[in-house]
This record gives sequence, C-alpha cells and structure tokens, in this order.
Amino acid sequence: MTSEIRVVAILQAKPGQAEAVENAMRAIVAPSRAEAACHFYTPHRDPSHAGRYVFVERWASREALAEHEQTPHFKQLLSDLDGLLVDTPQVMILEELPLA
Repeated sequence: MTSEIRVVAILQAKPGQAEAVENAMRAIVAPSRAEAACHFYTPHRDPSHAGRYVFVERWASREALAEHEQTPHFKQLLSDLDGLLVDTPQVMILEELPLA
C-alpha cells in the first residue's frame, strides 16, 4: 500500500479577477514541482465554467503535502489569492482505491 496522495483543489475567481488568479497559480508551479515529494502539480482552467480553476496534484504522502503547505511559495499563493476568490477553495485529498 502506497502512502501517495492526490489533491484536487477547486478555486472560483471573483468576476474580473480571473487573470490575477491565473497569474498567482502560474507562479507556484515551478517551485512546487521542484519539491522532492511532488510527483505531479498542474493547474487547469475549466472551459465550461468561467473563472473556475483546478489544481491536480500528487504528493508522496500527507506529510509531504503538509510540508508543502509551509513553504514560502505556498504561503505566497495564499497571500496572492486573498480577496480574489468567491469562497475558500474546495480541497479534496484522495487515496487511490486498491483494485485487488
């Protein structure tokens, strides 16, 4: 059994704030991908819902995610997004369902 987790985070930009949200999301990608415990980190735009953005991530463990959340670049993302979102991001932490 692996301890790897997946994270799906859904963000909804306030009207007129989409570009600022996109810029904040782009800024965190490179430093997050550089973290040793990061296996996948990609921001997405939902073309069917204006202003909706989704991070899809894979981390070595819950502990690795907790460490990521203490990094300067993650804290900067939170600061950059302050006031730009309709509500708190919806975050799902997922574990792969074993097939056998």
